Amino acid sequence: MNQGKKQHNKKAATGNIRIIAGKHRGRKLPVLMAEGLRPTTDRVKETVFNWLMPYIHDANCLDCFAGAGSLGFEALSRGAAQVSLIELNNAAAKQLQANKQLLNADNITVINTNSLTFLKSSTKQHYDIVFIDPPFRQGLVTQTAELLNNGWLTSQALIYVEMEIQSEQQLPNNWQLLKEKVAGQVAYRLYQYTQNS
Repeated sequence: MNQGKKQHNKKAATGNIRIIAGKHRGRKLPVLMAEGLRPTTDRVKETVFNWLMPYIHDANCLDCFAGAGSLGFEALSRGAAQVSLIELNNAAAKQLQANKQLLNADNITVINTNSLTFLKSSTKQHYDIVFIDPPFRQGLVTQTAELLNNGWLTSQALIYVEMEIQSEQQLPNNWQLLKEKVAGQVAYRLYQYTQNS
């Protein structure tokens, strides 16, 4: 599914993200500055991973809208056992694959597809930590959350959600809000999943 590719962007600009702690601390990774990609800032990332610190070691992580891979590569550096990165944009997915190679990271899987399509498939895979940081104003948080509730999460899984403050999107009743912060126009929150009995 084509989500608004632009033809005039022949030469994509590049920037970089920095891994702030763990095994790959200080490493800079090139990223594609494609439309709609908003790498999580270092300040936000620091807060998020302070929240996740007790849980990240040996966790199985899923980044539903990987973009530049800022959250997924940070999770890997801090001791996650396995990280799956889903990214729809072909060029961004290629860059994620190249960065995986740069870090020699066999425990990262790059999946170049639409997240909602991926989550509609059946799974034997279960995730301890999930990142949901989609393009804004497309209603993707609610849809992604509903699909994740269909067997993708371990009991007590943690879900990090980033979305615009004024969003009306609803999250499932069995996701308990643990932490919340606001930076500018963005709210970022940590939820805990509990299985419906």
